[in-house]
Order: sequence, then C-alpha cells, then structure tokens
Amino acid sequence: MSETEVNPPPRFDRASLEKAGFEGFVPLLTLDSGTVPTAPGVYCVVRVSVDPPSFLATSPAGRFKGKDPTVSSGRLEAKWIRDTPVLYIGKASDRRGSQGALRKRLDEYRRHGVGQPVGHWGGRFIWQLEDAAELLICWRTSKEVEAEDVEAAMLAAFVANYGGLPFANLKRGRRGTSAGIAH
Repeated sequence: MSETEVNPPPRFDRASLEKAGFEGFVPLLTLDSGTVPTAPGVYCVVRVSVDPPSFLATSPAGRFKGKDPTVSSGRLEAKWIRDTPVLYIGKASDRRGSQGALRKRLDEYRRHGVGQPVGHWGGRFIWQLEDAAELLICWRTSKEVEAEDVEAAMLAAFVANYGGLPFANLKRGRRGTSAGIAH
C-alpha cells in the first residue's frame, strides 16, 4: 500500500494538492474527458478565489429523476466553508460493469452541471455558485488503495482542518472514516 495514495494533502490548497499528486486543474465545465485517466481515483473541485461567493437563485444543473437540484441561498450560505479553495471531494471507483472510472465520473459531473439529467447528485451545490464556470477540477488515481478509502481519509482530514465537510459534500462517503488510514 503506497503512503502517497492514502495520505491526504496537509492543507487543501492547490500547491498542497499538486504536491500530493493531483493533476489536471482544468475548468470543469469545459473538461475534455479524453485527458482524464480511466483508473479509479479521487477528485476535487477547486475555486480559484477564496472570497465570499455569490449564489444563483436557481441551479442550472440537470434534474436527475425529475428532482430540482436548487437549494435555498440560506442553506448554501450555512454550508459555506471559508478560507479554502476546495469545494468538493469525490471518488470514482471501479463499479461493476462500468469502465473508465475517473474519466466517466468526471464527465457525468460536468454533464450534470450543464443541465443534463445525469446521476451525479453529489456535489450539486457548486452549480449554484455565480462563478461556477471558473471552477477547476483535479484528480489523483488510486491504484493500490480503494478510492473510497482515499476519499474517506481526505474528508476526515478536511473536517479536522476546517471543522466541517467541504461546501458541496453532504456526507462523509460510504465508508465514513476508515480504520488503518492515516489522517
């Protein structure tokens, strides 16, 4: 088991993410999925500015299973985490019958943001940011460790650093916190 695959970055800024092996840092809405690895891994949505955000009244994201992704500005303001550019931490596991892991998951996320009814309900709060078109996506493959374990370690480290989950994460992930993973 590779330490670099498990250990989250010490801080959640671009320099720390890059040092921890994250790559990409490309605009999410114009992502060319052909540049994304097909391996399992984790990904982060990064906002260039750490200034307080402005929110749209209505989300432009797709309505998956007919559900409106819009939430109140009060809920968005209450969920905002100050002083960090990381807005969402997600994972892309090798699901049974699926191929492409990171490439497929990030394409789903992008398509959901441009209004398609795609099953990427997690992280939907980012689409109500007025500056959503400027958000960056970065990723790190996870070859020796389950992507869910890496995601859980990163979320636990984020909570330890900032006192709550990233802005668009609504839950800690399926594995919660994992035993034996350095936080």
